[in-house]
Amino acid sequence: MPTPLPAPYFVAASAPAARLVGLDAADLAHEDFVAVFTGNHVPPRSQPLAAVYSGHQFGHWAGQLGDGRAILLGDLDGPEGRMELQLKGAGMTPYSRMGDGRAVLRSSIREFLCSEAMAALGIPTTRALMVTGSNKGVIRETMETAAVVTRMAPSFVRFGSFEHWRYRDKPEELRTLADYVIKTFYPDLAAAPNPYLALLEEVTRRTARMIAHWQSVGFMHGVMNTDNMSILGLTLDYGPFGFMEAFDVDHICNHTDQGGRYSYANQVPVGHWNCYALANALLPLIDDQEAAQAALEVYVDAYGEKFDELLHAKLGLKTTQENDRALADDMFKLMQANHVDFTLFFRRLGDLRVDEPEADAPLRDLFLDRPAFDAWAVEYRARLRQEMSVDAERRLAMHAVNPKYVLRNYLAQVAIEKAQNGDFEEVRRLLAVLERPFDEQPGHEAYAALPPDWASHLEVSCSS
Repeated sequence: MPTPLPAPYFVAASAPAARLVGLDAADLAHEDFVAVFTGNHVPPRSQPLAAVYSGHQFGHWAGQLGDGRAILLGDLDGPEGRMELQLKGAGMTPYSRMGDGRAVLRSSIREFLCSEAMAALGIPTTRALMVTGSNKGVIRETMETAAVVTRMAPSFVRFGSFEHWRYRDKPEELRTLADYVIKTFYPDLAAAPNPYLALLEEVTRRTARMIAHWQSVGFMHGVMNTDNMSILGLTLDYGPFGFMEAFDVDHICNHTDQGGRYSYANQVPVGHWNCYALANALLPLIDDQEAAQAALEVYVDAYGEKFDELLHAKLGLKTTQENDRALADDMFKLMQANHVDFTLFFRRLGDLRVDEPEADAPLRDLFLDRPAFDAWAVEYRARLRQEMSVDAERRLAMHAVNPKYVLRNYLAQVAIEKAQNGDFEEVRRLLAVLERPFDEQPGHEAYAALPPDWASHLEVSCSS
């Protein structure tokens, strides 16, 4: 059962998320909803539970983990199907280990904003309905105040949910879980010759495509442990995440990740590694190691095809040509050498005019080595002419896939600091901007600007 918090208050709610479960976000600030979504009042038909799972953390087997501070209230039907509602930070559970079961306002705001920002970017993700807070003190590196984020997903089952029963040598529990997942979320797989093998292949495919989406917007998860991998291919558990600013393929967004296991570049192979861990967990049910190995091989093609599709769209290319890979490789090398802002580069690239190089200044100014950019732009323009690209049409298409607004760490930090002082308007304002990431939004250009100098000192870690 949730543990009540004293004097809970409303911080913010997501209207798009609320609509998914048939609620009106305007109603969520009412004290009755605040009580329910803080854990102070459990609805009569709710049967709260916390789930057990295990996992590999930073590549090492960590054994039993589980929902240490997440409590599932139940589910609601909505226009797009059933969604589970889960309180994160609502108190201790049987799996809290040494933790207090609480979340703080800082991390709750980060998860709330990023969940909804990712959804608006079209990336598979869990959702966040609302955030509530309380002045009750919670000790992290310093004394902070408590908060609860209500998050939603069709299911919160993880790779680690299967690993738990596999490593405990509980084949019947493993089968029960797999059968539930197939029946509820993958019913088409039930008719496959080996449904468990089909499940592994489909989850592997979804995971690869999800990570292709991450890479295409410069998103870094920060903690890709197997207990943070969704069986539905959703982005799950927002902790020390980050969006790429100055491009560096080896960038590590998580200060705790000293070895760089979860760097931007490593997300792709680590996603594959995690699928191997899932395959190992499902092997007693699949009962065919070679078939499992073959199922895992879909990862490389699924990732490559999705990323190639996304990259062509980001570059405004309607066709596929033989030299496209070289053009893209040269682009990323140029971005790396000049540490170009990831989001601004692709957004401004959409404004490039095929026959007017003199208009490149806003894009060109992102590069220290401007002659190198000029040389690449010649090749890019030649590629555009090859398919008779029309500037106005291409600009609309590119701006529809290259966001102007992403959740930069410094934007989240500004909103958090104001919220910690009792002002929640910046959280709500930032949410409204992030819900329309591809629109120009006149008057909000500051949210799309390069980060200020002080932002270079920001660090996020597993406690974030």
